[in-house]
Amino acid sequence: MSAVEARLAELGITLPAVATPAGAYIPALQTGNLVFTAGQIPFVDGALPLTGKVGAEVTPEKAKDLARVAALNALAAVESVIGSLDRVTRIVKLVGFVSSAPDFTGQPGVINGASDVLGEIFGDAGRHARSAVGVAVLPLDAPVEVELIVEFA
Repeated sequence: MSAVEARLAELGITLPAVATPAGAYIPALQTGNLVFTAGQIPFVDGALPLTGKVGAEVTPEKAKDLARVAALNALAAVESVIGSLDRVTRIVKLVGFVSSAPDFTGQPGVINGASDVLGEIFGDAGRHARSAVGVAVLPLDAPVEVELIVEFA
């Protein structure tokens, strides 16, 4: 068992299968020693567990959990490109989108769900630059979407 696999097991996390693209793109792409993921929504077994806007139909707490799921989906896409998450040397950047009710301003707290799990898995190498952006709507009415830039060796 690899070091990251052992850490995932210790945390009780199983990476999902890579989500099938819903459009004309690929889930992740390597260039040099970086992997860029496409935006990943919080699919669980091929379906969205919740839809709607955060601060209206979806609570910030549930959205935070969904951001964690979306980050794990992004890691699955990274692993599909580089073969093993043990090759990750740094999570460089996380961009999180939150489908927000007009008066909702807690996007950073929601995206902490993604940031936190990356720190839990990778420790200091999981600390990253980040953007947390409120948007009017996301694909399939997903509450959150996450994309990563990951450095590997």
